[in-house]
Amino acid sequence: MCFGIFQQCAEQLMDRLHLKGKFHKLKTADFLQLTEYSQSHEFCLEEKFAKSFLKKLLMMDYKARCIKIKQNNEQNHTQQTEKELSEDVEDAFNDIFNEMTKSNQTNKLEPIHLMDAQMAVFYCADSFLKQLMVTKLSQCQFALPLLVPNPFTQKIEFPLWTFRQINKSWKTTDGKGQTFSKIQPVYKAETPMVAFFRFDSVSSSKSQLMNSLINEKHNTFFHRNCPGSSRSRVLMDGVVEIAWYCPSGEETDQFPDCVAFCNLHGDAEENEKQLNILTQMASVNVVILPQLNKNDNSMTKIQNLYKDSKPLICLLTESDSALTEMQKGTNYKMGLKDRNQSDVIEELRRAVNIGLSSSDSSSLFKLEDVADKLDITVDENIDDDCRKGKDAAQKMMSLLKNKDLTKIKESFLPCQGKLWHQWCQKNKELHRPTLGELQKNDNIEKNKSYKKSEMLKIRELQQTSVLSECIQIFIKKLNSKEQNEMIYFPKWIGILLDDYTTETLSALHHEYDKKWSAVLDLKKKHNKSQQLTAEQDELERISEKLQAATFGLEHILREIGQIYESCSSVKKIKKNLNFSSLPGLAAEMMMSGFPLELMDGDAAHVPLIWVTAVLDELIKKLGDKRVFVLSVLGIQSSGKSTMLNAMFGLQFAVSAGRCTRGAFMQLVRVSKEMKLKFDYILVVDTEGLRALELAGRSTRNHDNEMATFVVGLGNMTLINIFGENTAEMQDILQIVVQAFMRMKKIKLNPSCMFVHQNVSDISAGEKNMEGRRRLQEKLDEMTKLASEEEDCVLQFFSDVIAFDVQNDVKYFSQLWEGSPPMAPPNPNYSRNIQELKSTIISKASRSSGITLSQFKTRINDLWSALLNENFVFSFKNTMEIAVYRRLETKYSDWTWSLRSAMMSIEEKFYNRIANGNREVQKNDLLAEMKTTKEEVEKSMKSFFDEDKDKDILCQWRGRFETRIQDLHDDLVKGTKRKLDEAIEQKKAKQKLDQKLTEYENMLFTRSKELALSLKHRGTDEHVLKEEFYTMWSKWVTEMTEATLPLKDINFWDGVKKILSENQELTLVNERLNQKQFKQIFIRGDYDDYITHQKHQEHSDETVPSDEESSKKSQSLFNRYVVNPGKKLYSYVKLSQNKTLNAEYHDSVRQLIKKNIQETDKIIEKSPIRRQGYSDIYIQELTDCVKKSVEEHRSENQKYCLKKEFIIDLCLYVCDIACEKFTKLHKEFRETNDVRIYLEKQKTQYYNVFKNYCRGATTTTILIDFICSKLEPSILETVYNKTAIDVAAQMRTDIRSLRENRSNLEKHILKSLAEKEDFQQYIQYIHDPKEHFKQFIKNEVDKYFTQQIEMILNLFRGNLEQKENIVSNAVQAVTVEAKNNGGDGNMWFTSFTKTLTDELKFTGESCVDLTEIKDLNFLEKHLSESLSEMIRKLQNSFTSIDDIKMEKCRKKPDEILIDHFCQCCWVQCPFCKAICTNTMEDHPGDHTVPFHRNIGLNGWYYRHTTNLGINFCTTEVSSDRCFYNSSDDKFPWKKYRKAGPEYENWSITPDNSELPYWKWFVCRFQKDLEKHYNKTFQGAGEIPDEWKKHTKEEAIESLDKYI
Repeated sequence: MCFGIFQQCAEQLMDRLHLKGKFHKLKTADFLQLTEYSQSHEFCLEEKFAKSFLKKLLMMDYKARCIKIKQNNEQNHTQQTEKELSEDVEDAFNDIFNEMTKSNQTNKLEPIHLMDAQMAVFYCADSFLKQLMVTKLSQCQFALPLLVPNPFTQKIEFPLWTFRQINKSWKTTDGKGQTFSKIQPVYKAETPMVAFFRFDSVSSSKSQLMNSLINEKHNTFFHRNCPGSSRSRVLMDGVVEIAWYCPSGEETDQFPDCVAFCNLHGDAEENEKQLNILTQMASVNVVILPQLNKNDNSMTKIQNLYKDSKPLICLLTESDSALTEMQKGTNYKMGLKDRNQSDVIEELRRAVNIGLSSSDSSSLFKLEDVADKLDITVDENIDDDCRKGKDAAQKMMSLLKNKDLTKIKESFLPCQGKLWHQWCQKNKELHRPTLGELQKNDNIEKNKSYKKSEMLKIRELQQTSVLSECIQIFIKKLNSKEQNEMIYFPKWIGILLDDYTTETLSALHHEYDKKWSAVLDLKKKHNKSQQLTAEQDELERISEKLQAATFGLEHILREIGQIYESCSSVKKIKKNLNFSSLPGLAAEMMMSGFPLELMDGDAAHVPLIWVTAVLDELIKKLGDKRVFVLSVLGIQSSGKSTMLNAMFGLQFAVSAGRCTRGAFMQLVRVSKEMKLKFDYILVVDTEGLRALELAGRSTRNHDNEMATFVVGLGNMTLINIFGENTAEMQDILQIVVQAFMRMKKIKLNPSCMFVHQNVSDISAGEKNMEGRRRLQEKLDEMTKLASEEEDCVLQFFSDVIAFDVQNDVKYFSQLWEGSPPMAPPNPNYSRNIQELKSTIISKASRSSGITLSQFKTRINDLWSALLNENFVFSFKNTMEIAVYRRLETKYSDWTWSLRSAMMSIEEKFYNRIANGNREVQKNDLLAEMKTTKEEVEKSMKSFFDEDKDKDILCQWRGRFETRIQDLHDDLVKGTKRKLDEAIEQKKAKQKLDQKLTEYENMLFTRSKELALSLKHRGTDEHVLKEEFYTMWSKWVTEMTEATLPLKDINFWDGVKKILSENQELTLVNERLNQKQFKQIFIRGDYDDYITHQKHQEHSDETVPSDEESSKKSQSLFNRYVVNPGKKLYSYVKLSQNKTLNAEYHDSVRQLIKKNIQETDKIIEKSPIRRQGYSDIYIQELTDCVKKSVEEHRSENQKYCLKKEFIIDLCLYVCDIACEKFTKLHKEFRETNDVRIYLEKQKTQYYNVFKNYCRGATTTTILIDFICSKLEPSILETVYNKTAIDVAAQMRTDIRSLRENRSNLEKHILKSLAEKEDFQQYIQYIHDPKEHFKQFIKNEVDKYFTQQIEMILNLFRGNLEQKENIVSNAVQAVTVEAKNNGGDGNMWFTSFTKTLTDELKFTGESCVDLTEIKDLNFLEKHLSESLSEMIRKLQNSFTSIDDIKMEKCRKKPDEILIDHFCQCCWVQCPFCKAICTNTMEDHPGDHTVPFHRNIGLNGWYYRHTTNLGINFCTTEVSSDRCFYNSSDDKFPWKKYRKAGPEYENWSITPDNSELPYWKWFVCRFQKDLEKHYNKTFQGAGEIPDEWKKHTKEEAIESLDKYI
């Protein structure tokens, strides 16, 4: 075929396969992403071939070469004959023997030859996809393209790059009869090569002969009788394919050593270049010949081969002769015609073996040597990126030349060796303080600081270690701007490192296996001699050498990770290295398909800083994509990695010489056509459980950690079981069940599937059912065993996790169809892989996965918990905590919406009540709140349904919906109660209001009469005012003559009087004057108030003698003598030779707190606002104190409280009540004292009097009356609204008030640090709620000084708004009255009704409204008067001082306090940290993200004066004990059992300490020591590391951690 026609046919083929224009453009990523894939692919359309073929090939399904390609226009497999050929359709001859017309034959397209289609895909693939294709073809035991003519240039190409990742293993027998294994990369393997070719057309299939020769059961070479073959070939002619025969060391081997077989497709005469290369490099040449003439051109070439020294075997298709030796001893001929195939193959094999044995060693074939041949193009040489990557990799490898492999990592990768392992060990010790360590150093915090400093020194050593040239080259090349070069380079490194280490590793494995067998033999003999010990030691030494010699790309990346971690930890830049770019490089590699190490298997540690940084970079590059995490667990060498690579086309290491160590993760892109809720599947493959390399270590603990880690990470976990060994199955099942049980305890709910590989007969349904039954029983058995270890009671595996034994267990066929190394993969295995993949996708489709940032957080949480001894106890779900905080911030917004709406509604109803409405129904409030509630519910629904973390949020949805409903109901209920109280007050004042109305009418009449009598005397302002005021005083005196005035209260006189009834007045006065009672709640101790009770019957006045105290002290000490090497915490205090239990002091503080709460309740319930103040309320407060002290005494009989305490506590609660009682009584007086009320009306009635004097009309008087009544009401409403508006604005403007209570606390801590006021700290620690209130008040005060103009504008704006409301009402009622022909009476009635909800304005008027007829005049002048009144009001508020916020019903600070302080205020019994839950009486445990050191609360060591320095989170992981108030000793690990105040606290053992509190202790050491009368010495000595924290660092830590 001439080149032009050939090129045209090639283009037509490409077009039919939809590959036109895609030469070298098909990429690996296009075929590795997860797409829709049909199981049945017997047939596929031409345009679908590439995808179908590659998908099957990537799953190692050799039936990829059995796909039948259908033409796009093909409707069926039959062709209709044309009716024109014969009119007689029933003519058998015509029907059977007539051929189709020539035109029909011309129009019909030839079927595509399957190998043409394969080669078309090969040509169109880029170099990486080509390499993957060839690697998978090799795994399927197919022949590989060796020499490939370019279809468009006809140049011969040698795709050497595609062979680089292929290894071949075989067994041979040496001269001594010993069998040994070899494993080599095929490009390095030196083997004899047998070349097959033909001249002219032959009747026998050369490829089929070759298959029979090397593998009778598998079509290694595609031949004419294979499915998909056709008469015409376009691309295969001239292609040379190669395959290797690998012996298994058995007698049945066809050849004794590894042999390469090359097959030249097409006529050798037409492919002279390929023929020359093959015959030059072959050890034996095999030619298939038809009957030739002597003068044929082909005979010249055959003559040359015949004369050559290399053996030649001629196979004659037209002869039936047996194998015959020709004259030249190494040449043979044999016939093929009409002969038994088995005989032919046997003879041919014998001839080849004879030929091979006669060949000298110089004729060995090596793939790399092909590249040296002239006139061929080598892919690695023409691809610049590939060449540059190879050159750099070879330069790097040259540095390793002649080095001892077992010492290379130590020399070239110093950061990951001993230093990293030491750091890991220190880190585990840091999280797991053992008793032995505590005996060396009692101060846990000091011990921790020492360990941290040691860890930092290790990091500094890592950071200062010399950056090897090897690593420098690696980093430099990874920074290459050429994307392909960046991918080639690490691939080359992996290839060359595999080549470099293979031989040594193979020898070490052989040595290991030999030694392991020897150890087993000794164990079988029950030999416990020194020989066994010596052999075991030697085995361990070999194991260590094996570990040291294992050197791959993952170790280089591990080193880079350690370089990054060390630089990040010490915050220093390494010379000649921009370390901050390293995570980005790793992220790029991960995106390119390389696995990233998640857990270092050698150190059994997660490099958290590195992994976090890489994931951060991945998020920057990809976005925060959603991933479905698929984890895989299984015993070592159980085929996990092989399964994953087949399922997803991944690149996890599968070589038996170097199994995966640790955990590795890899991304699989999900195509959009899948319509899944996530973007990637993130596959986590693990080091095999029960790894032999870990022999001698704590394998069980390692396995449990690994299993827990990957199970926790996975949305789904595949548990891979290999074979049917019951003991092995039991081991892995127990580990897995325990891991799932832990997940259940920490409320993670992964799903699981079991994959049972290498099952002999999976087709037997009964056997499958039996296997499932046994697995279910075994799982249930393991559940019972694991539940004992995990301290819970579970009977069945289904109690632990949702599991269906019918659908969640998959049985896999054996991987190989026959015996390796020549066996191809079992097609059933590939089918099982596809079924499993479909099941996984089906299950995954119901999940949204998690975001990469959530995955990063999950890694952190799981590893942090695993570092501690008790995983379940230590686990903190940071992701959930972060989402919960966001939810609480939203909750804060929702509650604010409800509260602010209710305050506005409350204002409206107060106006209604003031205007005469005597009834408020609950339904009225519900109706008013309906819109706001619906908006809040809509916002909640949107948040829970649409937020990116909705899968996490759903667990709290019901609770928060209930909380919002409860808050709504409480607001309605509370407002109803307040409004009912206002109605009751209104009713109680009814008589007074009637009397006041009478007085007002009387005063109006008298003012009018006085004005008329003075009308003719002139209108001098001074005279009129003097005359009016004289008469006013006379009138008021006459009217109130029978009414006693309400006096101010003298609160403290009442307090002294009541307290002196039971105590000496002098003592009361003394305690009052000393003012010590004001500090009673925040005292460091209560030694001055407490006396030790010798006998229970002693009264509180009894103070034991010093002798008695000393005896008691000795008694207590003897009772609690402890091991000197082990300190125990207690609340015991030593003061003035008295030994008192320090928790007594805390119980006293709780007593005070209880009385404060009771005082607040008494104040809230007191009816002073309605009835006025009386000393009876003081009596109630003091009685409450005495009663609670008595109760306290009966509960705590080991000490008693002095009378000074009772007096001071009474004074303290009275001090709290004083301000409130005074304010309430003032409100009562202003509301109920007639004289005060009338005095307020003086100005109004003077204006009436003045207007009448000047001859004003009734309309003018009414306008003046309305304005005088509206002015205070408008001001009151404006004040109330401004308070709400300012509070709302502050929540927007002030960062501390924007979010939830936790955010507020963070800013409080910042403020405390900036002020450095110790007393404020003490108030915050012991009385946080009060401190929060004070902080909010201070923020409001500060806001009023900083935002003067804004607040003034807000106030004026509200004034203007009210003016508009009133003006609109005036206009509206005027129109209405005029339309109805009404007079002033109708107008006034309508006006008051319109303003009912807006302002307090009663319908009482002293003017005769019937006199008012001109409503237009009234409207005009009233509007003008209103504008004037508002203008004057506006002008009267020019300064912030003019705004008196105390006139608000609720001031801004009170509104904000209500909003932020309606939450949980329970404090940690150890360190006083406040529970962060936003709801009082919330379900579940009290929690706080960061605890404090317990010395802040006065904790110290028993029988010492040493304050405690440790954090709660450290103590609960230690083996120490503490004492509760009953002097009972409890281990810190079981702190919940110490009493009610402990049992509801969840304190997670970890190292999550806030540097803030370390700085605080150092900064206020002396103050704390003075406050608690103790010292930070001895076991409580402050670590030096703490003193390095600056205030700035302390404040920064708040932003970082809270």
